[in-house]
Amino acid sequence: MDRIFTLETTAYTLEQVRAFPGVLPQVALAGRSNVGKSSLINALGGSKKLAKISSTPGKTRSINFYSIRPADFYLVDLPGYGYARSSKEERRKWAAVIEGYLGRTPHLKALAILLDCRLAPQELDVSLVAFAVQSAIPLLAILTKADKCGAREQAARQAEWARLLPSGIAPLLVSAKTGKGLTMLWRALCNAAGVCPEAPCP
Repeated sequence: MDRIFTLETTAYTLEQVRAFPGVLPQVALAGRSNVGKSSLINALGGSKKLAKISSTPGKTRSINFYSIRPADFYLVDLPGYGYARSSKEERRKWAAVIEGYLGRTPHLKALAILLDCRLAPQELDVSLVAFAVQSAIPLLAILTKADKCGAREQAARQAEWARLLPSGIAPLLVSAKTGKGLTMLWRALCNAAGVCPEAPCP
């Protein structure tokens, strides 16, 4: 059965987030600017028009709620962080919005952190992992742009992140361009949300 992604609402403030009436499970996507969140959402949803892809990193400055059918959960696209050209005030504002969402959303089931397969662990990513662990938020680690890394670099990056993640979490390698790992990622997202519409839970 085809997956149907629908952008249900866009929130720019915590007040708008809290006003969103959605009661389905939520899985949030977070990552540095230019990590490939929009491309990944489009690849998962089978459409190039779901999430806007900009040549300017850090363009997403909202929290976007996508309803997923028939799986019946929300995929929540959080603003990209770490863009150097953003002002300090803007970075502080969005850090507060992201932390507020993660810390005060009763329907949040997991946080999927997107990490660039070409880069060693970065300070902001490590800090977000630590925040999620401290807040008891289940984690998924997703290494994006796997098509741009050779097998040795992929394995090295997985090993680096495995040492920093809670025990038992294995980073997933994916590529929105080639489709590598997207089936496994979809199942991981569904399992995190507590639904398994297309395959038995592993």
